[in-house]
Amino acid sequence: MMSAPKKVVLAYSGGLDTSIILKWLQTEYGCEVVTFTADLGQGEELEPARQKAELLGIKPENIFIEDVREEFVRDFVFPMFRANALYEGLYLLGTSIARPLISKRLIEIAAETGADAVAHGATGKGNDQVRFELSAYALNPDIKVIAPWREWDLSSRTKLLEFAEQNQIPIAKDKRGEAPFSVDANLLHTSSEGKVLEDPAQEAPDYVYQRTVHPEDAPNTPEYVEIGFEKGDAVSINGEALSPATVLTKLNELGGKHGIGRLDLVEGRFVGMKSRGIYETPGGTILLEAHRGIEQITMDRGAGHLKDQLMPQYAELIYNGFWYSPEREMLQALIDKSQEHVTGTVRLKLYKGLARTVGRWSDHSLYSEAHVTFEDDAGAYDQKDAAGFIQLNALRLKLIAARNRRLSK
Repeated sequence: MMSAPKKVVLAYSGGLDTSIILKWLQTEYGCEVVTFTADLGQGEELEPARQKAELLGIKPENIFIEDVREEFVRDFVFPMFRANALYEGLYLLGTSIARPLISKRLIEIAAETGADAVAHGATGKGNDQVRFELSAYALNPDIKVIAPWREWDLSSRTKLLEFAEQNQIPIAKDKRGEAPFSVDANLLHTSSEGKVLEDPAQEAPDYVYQRTVHPEDAPNTPEYVEIGFEKGDAVSINGEALSPATVLTKLNELGGKHGIGRLDLVEGRFVGMKSRGIYETPGGTILLEAHRGIEQITMDRGAGHLKDQLMPQYAELIYNGFWYSPEREMLQALIDKSQEHVTGTVRLKLYKGLARTVGRWSDHSLYSEAHVTFEDDAGAYDQKDAAGFIQLNALRLKLIAARNRRLSK
């Protein structure tokens, strides 16, 4: 049994659930609480979180509200996109990749404030509890982790609201009814789950989507955008140099306007069950297409194919919460090595829910027009060389066919 914590750093959104957790920690453990609220680009005003924490008795010096958007994109999103990471072939890992950053700051703030525990609001049914806790233990093996949803008896929305009323926790009026679905958002994506989305046979209502217009309602005129890359990372849009978070913000605007990046997915959670989620990743969808576009002309076939083979394993490590594992770091070193020449510009066409590469150029290009032209190649490639190449590669196939023919007689 874990000894009672003296001081806890809580991942705090300012919403009803984490406000209840804050009060529960105070009443259940009698401990001092430090709150950490991260601006990951979720698009919400964060000052109310400070006011609510103060209202619940948190000292001003124990309230941490930080803009971590640049760190999020530079140190987490971009390294992941160098791998073209997709979980189960489709999901761009928007929720998964935010958790190791939040955990990192929880552990750092615990060290700064002398806290002996951290706490999160993830439920006992989902993946986030695993991601938060694996990351926390990887960064501080002695830290205590408190997961109230696995401990308390507030097992229903009604009990949560009763607890809130008993403890004078403000309840937003719309929370008194059943919320139609739950949303997690950051600069990379929005994720919607639960309630109206729980039946995977039913199409998601259009009001679920928050970042993208319906592709059918998107502009009838295509828009072209040019994205510049250096060593696998996007550094400019239409020739203008931009910071990592600004690149993603701008691509989100473009993608949202054209209805790009919607995904309706039934995924296999790490804890064993399947769940249905609606994801919107407008900027990330454009970025993935552009990154693959620049890799097409700058990356060697062998390197690219090896990277594609390793990608599902890399994506699964992130999904399952192993960002700080040695195997993820080993794969990252290989991926980053592959990106040394992934520098250049990609031109994309955005139209009605689709982002398509229509041009790419680079000083690091491996593409040789002289070798592939159907016109006179001026001796760049001797087509007769292909005969010997084919014969050597056919040798083992001929031997197998000859043996099989002999044995079938």
